[in-house]
Amino acid sequence: MTTLFQGTVALLGNPPPFRRNPPFASRRTAENFRLLCERKKYADVPFHRIIPSFMVQGGDFTRGDGRGGESAWGGKFADENFRKKHSRAGLLSMANAGPNTNGSQFFVTLAATPHLDGKHVVFGEVTGGIDVLRKMEKVCTAPGQRWPERALDARLTGRAPFRWTRTRGIDR
Repeated sequence: MTTLFQGTVALLGNPPPFRRNPPFASRRTAENFRLLCERKKYADVPFHRIIPSFMVQGGDFTRGDGRGGESAWGGKFADENFRKKHSRAGLLSMANAGPNTNGSQFFVTLAATPHLDGKHVVFGEVTGGIDVLRKMEKVCTAPGQRWPERALDARLTGRAPFRWTRTRGIDR
């Protein structure tokens, strides 16, 4: 199987034990993503939703179609904060089914999406591989469908490298 997306992401917050985190950090959300990557929960998980000029969504490792997933601790966890805004392309944010329903699903913005502010927690940014996301954007999902219109082998490697950061490249 060809892996289409093997990018790098920067997570907001300091590495464990999370001392002196900046006030905007979403450390529990970032830690959830990090743990799921380390445990290879995202290995071979499809990006099930691609909407041009909006977002690319994946991370459902239990069903693979956007109706499943769970956090690194099992089940769902509460929204951490909404201090970071969906201000540009390349931001990593939690997908959810309403307030306090964060699990494993996430999305990467392909443009500014201010209507998501206050509803989804931004916890990182893509620092490498955005060009591949732009290619994926061209193979969008049709209205009412969850899977891309054409054959697309867009899966997570589960080994996505990441680095911890504070503010680099993220609007305050």
